[in-house]
Amino acid sequence: MRPTAPTGALRLLAALAQHGDLSTYARQIQRLGGCERPIRMEGHRLDVHAATGEIVREVIDRDLPAGQLLIRCNNRRATRCAACAEVYRKDTFHLVTAGLSGGKGISPAVARHPRVFATFTAPSFGPVHNRPGNGRCRCGRLHPQDDPALGTPLNPARYDYRAAVLWNAHAGALWGRFTTYLRQQLASRAGIGRTELRHHLKVSYAKVAEYQRRGAVHFHAVIRLDGPEGADDAPPPWATTELLTDAIRSAARLAEAPGPTLDDREYTFRFGEQLDIRPIRSADFTGTTELTSRAVAAYIAKYATKGAESATGTLDRRIRNPITDLIGAEVTDHARQMILTCWHLGALPELEDLRLRKWAHMLGFRGHFSTKSRAYSVTLGALRQERADHNEALTRERAAEAGHPLPDPDTVLVLSHWRFAGTGLTAAETWLATSRRPAPDTEGDSAWTADETN
Repeated sequence: MRPTAPTGALRLLAALAQHGDLSTYARQIQRLGGCERPIRMEGHRLDVHAATGEIVREVIDRDLPAGQLLIRCNNRRATRCAACAEVYRKDTFHLVTAGLSGGKGISPAVARHPRVFATFTAPSFGPVHNRPGNGRCRCGRLHPQDDPALGTPLNPARYDYRAAVLWNAHAGALWGRFTTYLRQQLASRAGIGRTELRHHLKVSYAKVAEYQRRGAVHFHAVIRLDGPEGADDAPPPWATTELLTDAIRSAARLAEAPGPTLDDREYTFRFGEQLDIRPIRSADFTGTTELTSRAVAAYIAKYATKGAESATGTLDRRIRNPITDLIGAEVTDHARQMILTCWHLGALPELEDLRLRKWAHMLGFRGHFSTKSRAYSVTLGALRQERADHNEALTRERAAEAGHPLPDPDTVLVLSHWRFAGTGLTAAETWLATSRRPAPDTEGDSAWTADETN
């Protein structure tokens, strides 16, 4: 239901309806697709016919209904902008689906390639409150699903906050080491050299990072075996799902990322003992139905729009000063301690490259939330370009219907100058935009999560 407009917004809308063009104003806002924090720009644009010098189209900020050019923020975080995050989620869904079932330029034959859905967890940094098998926690309590105590240390004074933060900071490097070991293990099982492996098959993957409630990053990944030419090339007969599963288990056990030495303690990071590998089209997350390509894509896409704030109660913005930024903030004690640990470690010269202060709100993790190998499927950039081309075609179609056809873009010079003028919407714009915001989406939700027994 659309909320009632505030008094100030009603006065502006009434004035526009009487003296301006309210419908044009509404269209400008609705083109944002419900974006909650659009970027506001001031300036102008001229489209000039290259051959004749004729001005084909002119856009000036003061002539726009909102008095400024409004551009979507394109933030992937659902807590910052639900509408733009939903676009990112859908793009990620199509990207992952294309690598599982074909489409978007990928052959449907890719669905016959060996592929699994794997989850890699973090090691233990100390016991935390949990729900082991939906049973009683070590503290003796039976925690409900929404208990804020879940994921927090049983004994905060003995919890290894330093190792937890450094794990997050090195998780991306550990994934890189894992992919190297995976290729080694595949080559070993095939009885060939690692350099020769590329002439027989290619390892492709798409992964997303997720925070457990304890604030530790873990990875969900689709891992697939292709022929040497990529997704459209079939792998050799010996490259089976069973061989891939076995190679993943060995590679995850062997992979390690070296860390720093602090106070005479040498840190080395490995994955946790919990490793879940499921062939796609086997039993699903709940063990009741088949694990389909669509379910896997929806599960990965869901976490592509979430950050540490969704699971651990930290902030969704960068921290400039931990004292002032954390005062009055709804941050859990556990997340606060991890943030302060990032801040203290970030001051050490030997850890400067980890940029822990910059990524303190992410509890030390600075990697991309969703990544893929080059040959896995279509790119997010290609999906965005396809959408831009579609919108441009619609604009040209409407211009032609209105009797003002636009010239071929190859014959037009675009001269523009725009400068940043702020972010956000006015009260009237917010009211107009609510009708375009997406409803909450639960596709891909499941009862399955990695058991946080550490």
